[in-house]
Amino acid sequence: MKFWTEARCPLPNWAWIGLLLLGLALSAAAFHFDEPTRAAIVEHQGGKKWKKTTEAKVMNAVSKYGDWPQLMGLGLLGLGAAVFCRNRRWTEIVAAALLASTLAGILANASRLTTGRTRPRESPQIEQSWNGPYDFQEKRWLIGRPSHNSFPSGHTATAVGFAAPFLFASPVLGGVMLGGALLIAWSRMTLGAHHLSDVTVSTLLALFVGWFVLRRTQLSGKETLDAVWRKIRERRRLRP
Repeated sequence: MKFWTEARCPLPNWAWIGLLLLGLALSAAAFHFDEPTRAAIVEHQGGKKWKKTTEAKVMNAVSKYGDWPQLMGLGLLGLGAAVFCRNRRWTEIVAAALLASTLAGILANASRLTTGRTRPRESPQIEQSWNGPYDFQEKRWLIGRPSHNSFPSGHTATAVGFAAPFLFASPVLGGVMLGGALLIAWSRMTLGAHHLSDVTVSTLLALFVGWFVLRRTQLSGKETLDAVWRKIRERRRLRP
């Protein structure tokens, strides 16, 4: 209980209720527009020839290089630079981004393994449905089957989770990074990997995780960072 109360943002109850209702409304709207959005994307692409276009190649590259391993590599470089420059504020922010991206990704991926939602690109070969972890009609487990692991989006969760701490700590830089994260989400939709609701729910989840982790880092990271700085200073003093 103490863990939560210390990390809680000093917002009045009505604000929390408002944010919750807004999140539910956005999620409901996303589910409502799933089919029209997918239909518009398919119409724009105009068939299988789209896969050979420059747009398709760009979306594939964005999706490929916007995944968790690449984000961790970028984040570790940033963390190393912040520590080297002895900038405590940015060390906290980048560390929070690394942790939030990982945590949001774990939550999203653990969830999508059990929802059994069909990916958009599987139509019409596979009927769009929610089957849960086990398909009773086909009598088979769906956990680990990519064709039925659509909801929510893991790529979106890790990307937005990485950008969220920057957004809350530095809105201008964070806004740019969030734009990149949403581009990754869009690439997943254009490639038929996810529905609009998949990326919307992941975005909302990751924003909350990012805020929570940043808050915890700012509150409890002081002692850890002090220990890091002490070790760095000691090593520098021991150098010949």
